[in-house]
Amino acid sequence: MIRSSISLGIAARMRRSRRLIAALALVLVNVAGADETKQLLVLYSNNRLLPANISVDAGLRAAMPSGREQSIQIFSEFLDEPQFGGDRYELAVSTYLREKYSARPPDAVLVVGDTTLAFMLRFRDRLFPSVPVVYAAVTQSMIQSIPNLPPDVVGVPITYDITGTARLALQLHPHATHLVIVAGVSNTDAFSTLLLRPEVTSGLGNVKAEYLVGLALPALQQRLRELTSDSVVLTFGFFRDGDGRSYFPHDAAVLIAAASAAPVYTPFETFMGTGIVGGRMLSFEQMGRQGGQIVARLFDADPDWRRMPPALPSVTQVDWRQIQRWRIDPKLLPQDTIIAFRTPTFWQAYRNVAIIVGVIIVLQSALVASLLLERRRRRTAEIAVQQQHVALAHASRLAVAGELTAAIAHEINQPLGAVQTNADTAEVILQGGGDRREDLLRLVGRIRNDNLRASEVIRRLRTLLAKHEPRRQSLDLNVILSDVEALLRPELQRRQLSLVLRLAANPARILGDDTQIQQVLINLLLNAMEALADAEPARRSILVQVECGAENHSVFVKDQGPGFADSDLSRLFDSFFSTKQTGMGLGLSIARTIVEAHAGTIAAEHNPVGGAIFHVRLPAYNEPETPA
Repeated sequence: MIRSSISLGIAARMRRSRRLIAALALVLVNVAGADETKQLLVLYSNNRLLPANISVDAGLRAAMPSGREQSIQIFSEFLDEPQFGGDRYELAVSTYLREKYSARPPDAVLVVGDTTLAFMLRFRDRLFPSVPVVYAAVTQSMIQSIPNLPPDVVGVPITYDITGTARLALQLHPHATHLVIVAGVSNTDAFSTLLLRPEVTSGLGNVKAEYLVGLALPALQQRLRELTSDSVVLTFGFFRDGDGRSYFPHDAAVLIAAASAAPVYTPFETFMGTGIVGGRMLSFEQMGRQGGQIVARLFDADPDWRRMPPALPSVTQVDWRQIQRWRIDPKLLPQDTIIAFRTPTFWQAYRNVAIIVGVIIVLQSALVASLLLERRRRRTAEIAVQQQHVALAHASRLAVAGELTAAIAHEINQPLGAVQTNADTAEVILQGGGDRREDLLRLVGRIRNDNLRASEVIRRLRTLLAKHEPRRQSLDLNVILSDVEALLRPELQRRQLSLVLRLAANPARILGDDTQIQQVLINLLLNAMEALADAEPARRSILVQVECGAENHSVFVKDQGPGFADSDLSRLFDSFFSTKQTGMGLGLSIARTIVEAHAGTIAAEHNPVGGAIFHVRLPAYNEPETPA
C-alpha cells in the first residue's frame, strides 16, 4: 500500500514536470513566432462595406503565400470618405493611427485608392516615416500629379477605361446620338467627373454628351425616365446627390439603372448585376492581388521587391439579362467579352454528363442489339435442336417399330387370317344353299370385328410412326398406358413376358403430346423386356404403376433383371451411352429430352428386389371447369 502511494506520487510529479516543460516550449515557440510576425496595415479610403473594398481585401489575402497566414497580421482601417473629410478630420485620423500603432508599428502599409495615397503622403512623416508604402487601385493620373514620389512608395497604377466603355456603348447601340453622364457632388464624385470630361469627349465623335451632375435623386430619376431610344448612359455611381444624401455607388447604380429609359454602362465591375449593361472593366480583386504580391516579396526580403507586376488590362463584361432586355444583337459583342448571368445551355451546363450518358446509351444500345442478335441466334439454334430432337425421336420410333416388326406382323396376321377363314366359310354356306341367314350374319360380325382389330393395330402403329410437330393437349396416363400395353402385347407374348398394370383409380391427367409420352413409355418397357431376356420364369414380369399427386403424377416401370452398376447411374441418360452391347445409347436420352420438354423429370434407381426402377414424374393438369 505504501509502495503504491509512493509510485503514484512520483508519477504525478513526472506528469507535472512534463506539462511545465511543454508550456515553456510553447512560450518559446510563441516568442520566436512573435519575432517573425509581420504587421501589415491596409488603409482604405471608403467604408469597409464598399463592394470594391471587399474585393480588394479578398485579392490581397489570396496573394499571401500559403503557410504564412500565422506570420502576417493584417489590420484594416477606413477613412470613410466622403462621409467624413476635411483637414481637421484627417488630422484627427492621423493622430488616432499614430497612437494606435505606436507600440507595434506596421512593417508595411498598403493604401487603397487615390484619396488614401494622398492622405498617407501628407501624414507619412507623422505616422510611419520609414515604413514602405504599397498602393493599389490608384489611378495613373493620380500618380502623374505627384511630382516626387518617394522610392519606397510603389504600386501598379490603374486606368479606368472610360473611353473604351463609351465606345462599347455606342458600338452596341449604333443608332445612339446622345451620351448621358451621371455623377454626384462629393469630392470623390467631383474627381470622377474631372476624369470623365476629357476622356469621353475625345472619343465621342458626333455623339452629343450631356452631364447630369449634382442633381437630387428624384430629379435625376425623372430625367433618366425621359430619355429616348437614341440615348445611352455612362456612370460611376455617386456617393452624394444634390440634396446631400449619402449613397454607396453600388446602390446609386441600382437606382440609376432602375429609372433609366436608356441602357446604362460603367467601367466598374462591382456594378455588375445592378441593372447595368456592362463596360470595359478592371478587376478590384486583381488590384488587391497585385498589392499582396508586392507586400509578400517585401516581407520575404526579396531584393527585387520593387519590381512591379504588369498593368491590369481592361476586359469587356456584360450582363446577359440586360443584353436581352435592350434587344442588343449578340453579334456586336467583342470576341473576348465575358458574359455574366447567362443561363448556360444544356450542352454548356452538362457537357461532360451528356457525353458520358451518350456513351452509356450507345454502349447499352450496342449491348441490347448484341443480346437481341444472340437471342435470335440462340432461338434459331434451339429451333434447329428441337427439330433435330423431333427427327431423332421419329427415327427412334421407327427403330422401335423395327424391333416390333415380327410381333406386329403376327398381331395383324391373326385378324386377317380369321377374316379369310370366316369369308371362306360364308362362301361354302352360300354355295350349299338353304336358309342359313343367322350363320351368315354371325360370320359377317366376326369378319367386321377381326377387321376392326387389324385396323386398330395399324392405327396404333401409324400413330407411333407419324411425324408431326409436338402438340399440347389434355391426356390421361391411364389411357396412354392401356394403348401402349395393347401395342406391345404381341411382343410381350413373343418374348414370354408378362406386364402388370396398376392404373390410378382416378384419371391421371397431364398436358402434353400423346405420341411422345407413348414413346417414352415404350422405350422404358422395351428396355425392361431386354433386361428380362435371360431371367428366370419367376422373374419375367414387368410392373407399371401410376400414382396421382396434387402437383405431379408419376409412372414407375419396375423389372427384376440384372439392373445396372452404380458407376453407370449418373450416365444412363447421356447420349450414346448404353449398357447393351448392341445399343446405340439414344433411347433414354430421347426419353429424358421429351420428359423435360413436358416440364417433368425422369430418374433411375436400383430395385430393392433386384433389377431397375425408372420413375417418370409429370406435372398434373387440372382442366378448367366449363360454365353450366
